[in-house]
Amino acid sequence: MAATGGSHISHSQDEDVIEVGTGATSSAVHRLNETNTKFVALSGEAKLATEEEKSMTVLEALRLYPRAVGWSVLFSTAIAMEEKVWSPEHKKPGTYQISAPWQAGLSNGARVGEILGLLLNGYLAERFGMKKTMIGSLILLSGLLFIPFFAQNIETLQVATILLGFPWGVFQTLTTAYASEVCPVALRGYLTTYVNMMWGVGQIIASGVLRSLLGRKDEWSWRIPYGLQWMWIPPLLIGLSFAPESPWWLTRKQRYTDARKALLKLTPASSTDQIDQTLSMMRHTDEVEKEISAGTSFLDCFKGVNLRRTEATCIAWVIQASCGASLIGYSAYFFVQAGLDTTVSFDFSIGNYGIAITGVFISWFAMTYLGRRTIYVGGLACCVTVMFTIGFVNLAHTTAASYATGSLILVFTLTYDITVGTLAYSLVTEIPSSRLRTKTIVLARALYNCQGIINGVITPYMLNPDYWNWSGKAGFFWGGLGSVYLVWAYFRLPEPKGRTYEEIDVLFEQKVSARKFSTTKLDLFRVDNQTELETVAEQKAE
Repeated sequence: MAATGGSHISHSQDEDVIEVGTGATSSAVHRLNETNTKFVALSGEAKLATEEEKSMTVLEALRLYPRAVGWSVLFSTAIAMEEKVWSPEHKKPGTYQISAPWQAGLSNGARVGEILGLLLNGYLAERFGMKKTMIGSLILLSGLLFIPFFAQNIETLQVATILLGFPWGVFQTLTTAYASEVCPVALRGYLTTYVNMMWGVGQIIASGVLRSLLGRKDEWSWRIPYGLQWMWIPPLLIGLSFAPESPWWLTRKQRYTDARKALLKLTPASSTDQIDQTLSMMRHTDEVEKEISAGTSFLDCFKGVNLRRTEATCIAWVIQASCGASLIGYSAYFFVQAGLDTTVSFDFSIGNYGIAITGVFISWFAMTYLGRRTIYVGGLACCVTVMFTIGFVNLAHTTAASYATGSLILVFTLTYDITVGTLAYSLVTEIPSSRLRTKTIVLARALYNCQGIINGVITPYMLNPDYWNWSGKAGFFWGGLGSVYLVWAYFRLPEPKGRTYEEIDVLFEQKVSARKFSTTKLDLFRVDNQTELETVAEQKAE
């Protein structure tokens, strides 16, 4: 039952539900209510905004926040520029195949640059805001693209991939963070996972361009794909120049007037009352988080309750790279080594990325009825099963086994992008606290890229016939690693679906089990013997 002060947790005897009675959200909120009359007033309007947002359907949210959807989609489109392009230089005599060491070097060079760009983004976005950081990164990218475009050897291309990693690293986190901060609860899962769709769009464009250039034997076979990335920059820069800054960032900076202006750009002009309530909810959440944990540095991500939130965010994203997804990134190469013709392999690869985009759409439908945790854990179990199946199929060295492997990779891609590949983008934005969201996402993506570096080293060796030559038997490795993470996900991954950021704060502060997040009842705005609605009404009357 809900308490009138302090906080306690009780277990219902009739059902497996934990009720968190908090007096005023938590002991932190209780202290704020005792010392800050303005906070009590904020609680009233925050309660109205919270109740309205939680009851909002997807269609209602789309009607009220069409501008927020548009600006979020614009930001997320930048991730389509993260394309993998391979040069034919430094090939083995008589072939067009890059050696495994250079494959690893090119892939990992980009990863190293991305990690550095991620860490830099953690400071830049917090200091200058998401909009300015995004625009600056696009301008930097436009200049850096000249290096690979005019590269004369693979060594120069290696340097270019490292430098290009800086803006790519910014895109990887800023797009998801912005999406999570400009939309209501009802749209949060859809807009954050849209980033994964744009990754698929970028890869299918890259694969399509490379497929069309297979017949070319000159340097333009790899210069053209790099040059095409310039086409994204002008429209993005023009659009972003009119985009609003994140209202959550402005609230954290106590720029409440600017935050209100940003909300006006995200919603129709007729909803000014809702804007005031939404701003109160943001201020309320920010005050609570400052009372719980005042710091906003990277170190604060590992202190107190934030340590658990950082763990869940980081591992949720690492799993995305540790369950066999690296085979998707090397899909065309993988299909060749599995015995398929080069042209057929590229066709399979393009189909692979098309399936990835389809998976995001299916995931959106699934999210309407199922929780993030249910889809993620169930999908991870399916991915592990498919990986083991690929391993067993490749015990037979036949043409039928090669085509079966290609088909199973497509099945894996669809399963992955309905579940783990898509849901990770939503989870990593919802689990961190608002004040540490950008930095926590940065840490998670940096750890993801570290796993990507490991993948970039071992995957070419797994597939290359001159090295380990595992081919499809690599499925045993990824299936085994995925099994370990499946156990973690069952016990440690929480369910944020349908929760406001303040509710998620309370669930973590009260140390609620990850398996109980979806069934926990909360009373966030009770203030002693007086409701906030009465307080607000009295203050307005004065």
